[in-house]
Amino acid sequence: MSEAIRVLIVDDHPLFREGVAHSLAAEPDFDVVGQVADGDHALALVQELVPDVVLLDIAMPGRGGLVAAGQIAAACPATRIVMLTVSEHEDDLLAAFKAGARAYVLKGVSARELSRVLRAVVAGDVYVSPSLAARILVEHQHSGPPDPVEQLTVREREVLMLLAEGLTNREIGARLHLAEKTIKGYMSNVLQKLHVRSRVEAALLAARDR
Repeated sequence: MSEAIRVLIVDDHPLFREGVAHSLAAEPDFDVVGQVADGDHALALVQELVPDVVLLDIAMPGRGGLVAAGQIAAACPATRIVMLTVSEHEDDLLAAFKAGARAYVLKGVSARELSRVLRAVVAGDVYVSPSLAARILVEHQHSGPPDPVEQLTVREREVLMLLAEGLTNREIGARLHLAEKTIKGYMSNVLQKLHVRSRVEAALLAARDR
């Protein structure tokens, strides 16, 4: 029989912390070696106990879980870090893995799933809660690079649309009741905002968006 997976739990909510400890202790291949309520004491306890896994909350009094994760990863690289949190912010997720975490688990996880994740992490895998990973993926699919035409002011867009019709600066000025010099200024802004070098390229962009 292989040795039990030794786990340290770091969370500032006693009821939740004890619930996780109880569920893991019910599994024959887990040994909860310690509990602590804040990140300030997590590093010292990890160094003392050298657990296989440390479960870290993100939001805790004093030193937060992300800071603690970075310090634990640097001091005890053999200990796998698993963030167990309510935070669904992408910034927290990325910061956690940058700090050295191997898994990012949302607190709604079942006891059985948490046990499975910890076994996988000890075996060398990485993990992100599927619901969070799916949401972030969808957000990225729908948040492509901004359309440069959308960055133009209403007047600049009017100038661009008339340019796309083949009008000269003088003709655009006459249509908008503005001086040709003013149109030249607008045109300069349009070219810069669209990151193009010529009126032709700007007209092509305008035609594409029509």
